Amino acid sequence: MNAAVDLVVSPAAERLFQENSDRARYARCIKASKRVRWDIDADVFRGRSFDFRRKFLPDGLTKVNDLPFLTAEEKRTMSHVQGRSYACIFGLLERFISTKTLEIAIRYGLGDQIALEGLVRFSDEEIKHQELFRRIETALGTKMPGGYVLVADANEVARTVLGKSSWAVLAMTCHVELFTQVHYRESIERDEELSDLYRDVFRFHWLEECQHAVMDEIEWCREDRTLSPEARDAAVDDLIALICGLDHLLQGQSAADAGYFMRLCERTFTPAEQHAIRETVLRAYRWQYIASGSQHPHLTKLLGGMVTQPQMQRIRAAIAPIIGS
Repeated sequence: MNAAVDLVVSPAAERLFQENSDRARYARCIKASKRVRWDIDADVFRGRSFDFRRKFLPDGLTKVNDLPFLTAEEKRTMSHVQGRSYACIFGLLERFISTKTLEIAIRYGLGDQIALEGLVRFSDEEIKHQELFRRIETALGTKMPGGYVLVADANEVARTVLGKSSWAVLAMTCHVELFTQVHYRESIERDEELSDLYRDVFRFHWLEECQHAVMDEIEWCREDRTLSPEARDAAVDDLIALICGLDHLLQGQSAADAGYFMRLCERTFTPAEQHAIRETVLRAYRWQYIASGSQHPHLTKLLGGMVTQPQMQRIRAAIAPIIGS
């Protein structure tokens, strides 16, 4: 006669299992990082410059097809304006990500050396991405007419973000890593008008962000396991504040970019067309930087495993007016 046996796993054994699992995932990330490592000049630019006869961002990101009154040339110009802001906004976002990653890496200095190596690589690659996007902005800035404005300062954005709880910062970082993958999928759709150089920017950025998404998830889950219910509830409020803060930035940048675009077109748009341009650029930016990440199935799954149903409802209620627009 077989008796049922209840297996009880001690907290210590469970922690050891989790640590071994995390260490193995870090090791795989390091292996992948070494395999896909790329150089800005040798692999991305390769002596090329941006061809203004082609689009810089795919239509699925710019939402330009929602503006049927624009000519083909004007739609292309819209992609140039949004492509320039894409580089600038990613530079803003990666400033706080690289700083937070370094902060976490220091904790492993006298501990898990595999995690330390993974996070140092993560930070090094994020710093390289910042340089890549600065190079793009410089290249585009020398070719595009004056009047373009970046409405936020990278260091000020980073200070604001890093002032929130680690849980919220890591959640926002995971959000960014995941929407980068969505953007890559948009860029590989066959579109002969899309710049080959900008298509490569999406591809090479994605190659390293795949590992970053895994490492960020590890650290976010690890942080979550240390929180009391009260601390997690406060962290949810911090995450909501970060998302709303990002939306405020996007509102300012989209307004500046819509105005810049209309000046570049050198023709008069009707009041209704001007309104449509402003609303479409804002909708495009909200899709690029908020909706494409917040609606990602993996982010939804991760959040669902950490927060209560009322907390999830608070997050959704805060995001709904943004992504619903």
